[in-house]
Amino acid sequence: MDSAAVDRFEAVRGRLASLAYRMLGSATDAEDAVQDTFLRWQAADHEQIRVAEAWLTKVVTRLCLDRLRSAQARHERAAGDWLPEPLLDGDPMLGPADTFEQRESVSLAVLILMERLSPVERAAYVLREAFAYPHAEIAGILDITESASQQHVHRARSRVAAERRGGEVDPASARRVVEEFLAAATSGRTERLVELLTADVIAVSDGAGLARRLLRYRTRERVASYVRAGFRPTPAKRRLAGGSPAMHIARLNGSPAVVAVVADRVVGAVAFGISDGRVASLHGIAAPGRLGRLDAAWGQRPFEPPVIASW
Repeated sequence: MDSAAVDRFEAVRGRLASLAYRMLGSATDAEDAVQDTFLRWQAADHEQIRVAEAWLTKVVTRLCLDRLRSAQARHERAAGDWLPEPLLDGDPMLGPADTFEQRESVSLAVLILMERLSPVERAAYVLREAFAYPHAEIAGILDITESASQQHVHRARSRVAAERRGGEVDPASARRVVEEFLAAATSGRTERLVELLTADVIAVSDGAGLARRLLRYRTRERVASYVRAGFRPTPAKRRLAGGSPAMHIARLNGSPAVVAVVADRVVGAVAFGISDGRVASLHGIAAPGRLGRLDAAWGQRPFEPPVIASW
């Protein structure tokens, strides 16, 4: 393959990766899908391809659909034990973020909600909401009719809207809520924790990869109890983390988060959904397999001093 063909692919690689991440919720799987797309691009007859971006978009979308439909993926995701791989704000894989719809489509909460969509609904929703493809082009990418594309997007929007927990929040306001929440959690003020939670709050944790299934908590009292126990330092937790973590406030997938770091290594993160000045959702991620890209990105950027220097 000549250098011009390579350049044509590299010009859209970032867009393909962002699309694949939204489809799959995993940076690792997204990178694999993009690499498989490149292999198909190498083998293609480029003289028969009129618009490279359109051809590549269709290929990567179809590869993502194949992955979502695979027996292994269906088993993992249907069991309700799947969480997205969090990305630090500014990661190019997050892709376009000019509109609320684009920012929302890559949030951890919406990536989880999209698990309830069929693979084709998910693809149509991502192509429309995140990349503003017209229905005629979506139909061509997915090999469906334009009317079917409209129906898939409508159903996907309705399902996401029905379970959306709050809207867009000013980053400074969201940070203040998280700072107050973290102070209450680490000081043991359970009553204040309860006050900072919405009535329908939900917390989900991967148990640092040690639990066989995701841990879920509902009601303010149970979530507050879970948070207080989770943020209470113990020798066993420090051994598991490899030391005493520093707690930083950052933004993951457009949402405020607490990131735990030991010797410049990310060992855990909690992403927050904020609604009306309270915490509506928490997603705790500490399984090493979900933190690889976040850990790599963390070491490449300067950050503010931690809000808790040693936990």
